[in-house]
Amino acid sequence: MATYTIRVFGDPVLKQRAAEVAEVDAAVVRLVEDMVETMYAAPGVGLAAPQVGVQKRLFVYDVGDGPQAIVNPRIDASDGEWDFDEGCLSVPGLYWTITRPKTVHLVGYDLEGNELSIEADEYLGRVFQHELDHLDGTLLLDRLDADQRKEAMRVLRSRALDLSATADSELRAPGRP
Repeated sequence: MATYTIRVFGDPVLKQRAAEVAEVDAAVVRLVEDMVETMYAAPGVGLAAPQVGVQKRLFVYDVGDGPQAIVNPRIDASDGEWDFDEGCLSVPGLYWTITRPKTVHLVGYDLEGNELSIEADEYLGRVFQHELDHLDGTLLLDRLDADQRKEAMRVLRSRALDLSATADSELRAPGRP
């Protein structure tokens, strides 16, 4: 199995709606296997296909019961509110308190083509909602209020400048022109 590079904020693939999976074939199963390995290596509890540059409506997750995959998921009901500090592998190292529905009813398919119907609350429900956001081209940053987003963008710009400065200093290392 191979791990993918996780796409991060700024990559346009993260802002696009993923296409439905027409057929679960050997290539989709292999993609899921590689995504699970990538998720564990990150480490994370969920990973959507667009986060590895694949525009397909599927995600993998593991909240402690072993890895699972859901193909063509959708939430058809939700209820309540629940605040929780949420992070994202595509915006590494940053966390915000996000309000989402407390319970959701998710439907989709497993890798054998069986229909899934899952009632999920609190943490598992949040994982489902977060990964579905990725499938719709929504990043965690899009869920922030104006002040939070402004601060997040400041931090992300600062990180980008630090990386540029590091790259420049490496180019000017002793012995290099």
